[in-house]
Amino acid sequence: MIRFLAALLLLYVGGFIWQAAFPPQPAPVAERTDAALVLTGGPGRIERGLAVVNAGAAREVFVSGVARQVTEQEFADRYRIAAPLRRCCVTLGYAAVDTRSNAREAAQWVEESGHRSVRLITADYHMRRAAGEVADVMPPGVTILRDAVRTRPSLGTMFAEYNKLVASLVWRLLPW
Repeated sequence: MIRFLAALLLLYVGGFIWQAAFPPQPAPVAERTDAALVLTGGPGRIERGLAVVNAGAAREVFVSGVARQVTEQEFADRYRIAAPLRRCCVTLGYAAVDTRSNAREAAQWVEESGHRSVRLITADYHMRRAAGEVADVMPPGVTILRDAVRTRPSLGTMFAEYNKLVASLVWRLLPW
């Protein structure tokens, strides 16, 4: 039993080191997808989604987890989105409050939009958990390109996110 617990501890510590030392990377802008999915919650994510659309690497962007009090006009003003781009290519999602609900909200939008490929945009330290949650609920046959926004998270943030990743993996592996 002690060896088993020691092995679990080693696996846990090794996983944390791997998570911290080898964060997911940004995807090349040249890789095209039907749409970009941005999960709110940190700097650079929305800007990356808009940059991808402006570069022609995605036709539109869906921003999940926008605060309910933010209007479309306030959002457009904050990120300097021209009216034609806002009307054709930017959709705001207000239903999500955490990563799991981001995934459900994004999957519903993808299904309604009929997209077959999406670029998932979130922070590098958040990407592994977010990608797993999104992949679990995405309609069948949808390709997900991971596009991590580089960050400099604190050790506390890394540790908290790693624990959430472990919990998410365990939750998704259980036979519900």
